[in-house]
Amino acid sequence: MRLSRFLKRDLVILVLAAVVIAWANGDLEGLLGIPGWQSYGVRIINMCAINAILALSLNLVNGFTGQFSLGHAGFMALGAYTTALLTMDMAAKDRVFFMTPLVEPLRNLTLPFLPSLILAGLIAGLFSLVVGIPALRLRGDYLGIATLGFAEIIRLIIQNVRKVTNGALGLKGIPQVVNLWWTLGSAFICYLMLRNLINSSYGRALKSIRENETAAQAMGIDLFKHKLLSFFISSFWAGVGGGLLASLLTTIDPVQFKFHLTFQVLLMVVLGGMGSLSGSIIAAGIVTYLMEFLRIVEETHYWGSITIPGIPGLRMVIFSLALVLVVVWYPKGLMGDSELTAQGVKAFLGRFRKTLRLKGGRPV
Repeated sequence: MRLSRFLKRDLVILVLAAVVIAWANGDLEGLLGIPGWQSYGVRIINMCAINAILALSLNLVNGFTGQFSLGHAGFMALGAYTTALLTMDMAAKDRVFFMTPLVEPLRNLTLPFLPSLILAGLIAGLFSLVVGIPALRLRGDYLGIATLGFAEIIRLIIQNVRKVTNGALGLKGIPQVVNLWWTLGSAFICYLMLRNLINSSYGRALKSIRENETAAQAMGIDLFKHKLLSFFISSFWAGVGGGLLASLLTTIDPVQFKFHLTFQVLLMVVLGGMGSLSGSIIAAGIVTYLMEFLRIVEETHYWGSITIPGIPGLRMVIFSLALVLVVVWYPKGLMGDSELTAQGVKAFLGRFRKTLRLKGGRPV
């Protein structure tokens, strides 16, 4: 019965994804009457799907396993550079590496996009084992500091190893293979994989670790093995998300993978709900759209003779304030630990009604 229910839900999601792709590949510009919407709208949908992958993968560690990881940007960087270097042809690499030649094995190596994307995930996962074996023995803020330090180390290595990464100049001319089939398809596979994992005995073990590590260990659960498994799968999908992002943008550099990228993904996880897959997907769509819409606050505007200068970085300030409000009004996020079902929607509406009842000026 459970399998039948899951299959029906997956079929609905698959049909919705197909409708989105068909709609986006149609004449959006003529349909909406917005000049330039055809390419811009598809790009936003692609970013929503990529951000959904990143939020889902981080939620596995932070939400379902209860570990505090801040190294997502580092794994994304590994995936992005791996995909870029493996998909660019030799002529494109020679144009980019005009100051410091690329090392010979990579210069002549060109692979199709799919194996490059899989290798990107595997390399990110391999590095997660290198980091996770010592770091996952830590807990709480100490683990967060360790993973954050790893992400920054990776970024600095990328910035300085010019024979492999072209240093601060970054990589340009990456083949733009990514389309809606790639992004939405990858997001769907990621969701299915994590959903099935969470509903398995391994997922129940991860949740028990989140609730009480001492009790989980007393029940015979190998804490370190399950934490490492969660960390590996999360990093694998972070690498895949980074690879998709590199192919979508066609240009990457070390500055893109600073801590603010991890913070942005963490915001999606917290907003959607720690321990809710559908919440991560919903929050990814909300944050991605608002990130595009709020570009107006960073741009200079002219009203006749009046000039209103833009404020760089104001978008992240607004999102920081939004995160504070979410923590105050919805401590468990929009979906909490529920999924997008009838019961989950009912639970969300119940929490929403509670926020409307004020007691002493504070939400109850």
